[in-house]
Amino acid sequence: MLEFLMCGLPENVRRAEQMGDWENAISLIDRWLRDTRISEVQRQRLEYERFRIRRLLAAHPYDEAEALEKAREMIRDFDYDEFYRLIDEGCVDFILVNKKRRFFERFVQNIAFARPEYKSRMLTDPEEEKNRQLIEERIKALAHGSAPKTYRVRIKLKATLDSPEDYFRVWLPFPKEGFQIEDVKLLYMSEENYFLADNDVPQRTIFFEGTSREYIVEFEYTVREWINRIDPSAVQECDVDDFLGEEPPHIVFTPYIRYLALKIVGGEKNPYLKAKRIYDWITSRVRYCYVRPYATYENISQYVAENLKGDCGFQALLFITMCRIVNVPARWQSGWYVTPYFVSPHDWALFYVKPYGWLPADPSFGGARRYDEKLRSFYFGNLDGFRMVANDDFMKQFTPEPKFYREDPTDNQLGEAETHSKKIGLETHISVVRFEGWEV
Repeated sequence: MLEFLMCGLPENVRRAEQMGDWENAISLIDRWLRDTRISEVQRQRLEYERFRIRRLLAAHPYDEAEALEKAREMIRDFDYDEFYRLIDEGCVDFILVNKKRRFFERFVQNIAFARPEYKSRMLTDPEEEKNRQLIEERIKALAHGSAPKTYRVRIKLKATLDSPEDYFRVWLPFPKEGFQIEDVKLLYMSEENYFLADNDVPQRTIFFEGTSREYIVEFEYTVREWINRIDPSAVQECDVDDFLGEEPPHIVFTPYIRYLALKIVGGEKNPYLKAKRIYDWITSRVRYCYVRPYATYENISQYVAENLKGDCGFQALLFITMCRIVNVPARWQSGWYVTPYFVSPHDWALFYVKPYGWLPADPSFGGARRYDEKLRSFYFGNLDGFRMVANDDFMKQFTPEPKFYREDPTDNQLGEAETHSKKIGLETHISVVRFEGWEV
């Protein structure tokens, strides 16, 4: 869907961006678009770059004074000297705009990921921490051999549009049956005019078309805790041809990622143990952090390999890319992390070994638990039951297709909306109505 990102930017456009002269970069893009010599792929790349610049600037809303004040609000006893020391140490995310720093919207949270000693100074919600601890106890029980459970979950999803226009097209994520999810039911729609995509589409949505500025959906599904007992000696040679190739721009066998994958796997021949070596490398070396909108990155897996940081989807993409390089089929899975207490977007991966079939791997959850080897290892081949799956592939189009670039053209967790004439944003609120099978 974004194959045109394989085409780089003209040197003068790239130079303007590196200098933080974004207005000039857009002016140069417009000039290039008037040049009749460019190819169709280059035209698409340049048009997308205008969209990408808008998303990039929106993701960096704070000037230096505002950023310092934001850090003081969220970190106890934070001072001016700390702020600039952390900038010098590369722990604060910013870009240059007209030679001045503009700071990433979640730069404060990323300070704690880069410097764990700051976690104790971050202001947190005590109730939220209590609920997270309850979930952690369940994960520990699973890692130590507790019998898996299934849960019946009911969700309410509300999307609100803020636009003066009077006609909208709205796509909201909807659960897919398969793997750990079954018995999906649509229970309520606020609008009669809707289209529910088939279960076999890569990114499943419920689509609305109309004049309402609010769309509400309720659905329920059954999810099982996905626990596997793998005997590596029983693993056979791969007999699956799918999910082994490149998918530009984010799953590309670049020279550096190929070098890393082959170096990590070494002489190992067993497909399961190949994937395990890749998982171990990522969970021990890559640090979690919040990232800009995915649409602003040109090659996500390369970014993670070079910077050794990234969020859940970034780490999953590097795992998928490396697995494919060493001939282990690997694919995407994403949706929400859903517990009885909160909902959050989340991404992870699947890999295939014969005769066991598709197995889950969640590098970001494993890496976040590297302090406990049982917990870290649990997320290779196993998965908790706190998941809603809406997507089982990456960079795939909706049904029906949008007319404009999506806010997230790679995945879908919070929905998309547009009018007759343009792409618009929407505010999504997700709540858990019922979580059957959970015991505190």
